[in-house]
Formats: sequence, C-alpha cells, structure tokens
Amino acid sequence: MRLAFAFALLAVPAFADGPVIENVTVDGDRFSVTLSHPDTGWDHYADGWEVLDADGNSLGIRELLHPHVTEQPFTRSLSGVVVPEGATVVYVRARCNVDGWSDDLFEVVLDN
Repeated sequence: MRLAFAFALLAVPAFADGPVIENVTVDGDRFSVTLSHPDTGWDHYADGWEVLDADGNSLGIRELLHPHVTEQPFTRSLSGVVVPEGATVVYVRARCNVDGWSDDLFEVVLDN
C-alpha cells in the first residue's frame, strides 16, 4: 500500500508597517503631528491620530479623511486640545483604517 501526502501551502497575510509618529510640536492648544505610513490608497491608509494624557484619557482626535500615498511623511494639526493643568507629558498614537490603533506611543514632554 502506498500513502500519498499532500501539503497545502497556506497564504499568510503580509501586514504592512503601522503608522509611525515622526514628530510632534505643540503651540498652545494646537498639536501638529508628522506621521508616516505606507499608504496604498483607499484600501489601506493612516486615518487618524490621538492625543492622550498620562492616564490614557483622550484629549483630542484628528481624523484623516483620505490616503496620503504620494505625501510621506505628512503633517496635520488639531487645535482646541485641552491639556490638564500641571501635566508635564502627553502621548500621541496613530491609527490606520486596516490595523486600527498603533500600540506605539510618542511621548511629548510639555514646556511648563
């Protein structure tokens, strides 16, 4: 008796790199965030970033409404961010429309 074995090659999805915060500047209540992401078009692009306090509470979210395929890295701003009095640090994280929020936090030390 002969035994035949079949091996199936399973396709493993190749995940693109997540969005990366390159720089953050703060001017009063205005945060300007530079980020990069290998946007491929409407199917996969960086679609937002968020400012968090030291306890992880959201202080503001900037929605990005379209891909930036040919504009990398790019900077977008958000005004009206209210940072709690006495805070010395906040964090910024980015999101893409496929993978969701990044686990990486960009620390911003505030001038007081």
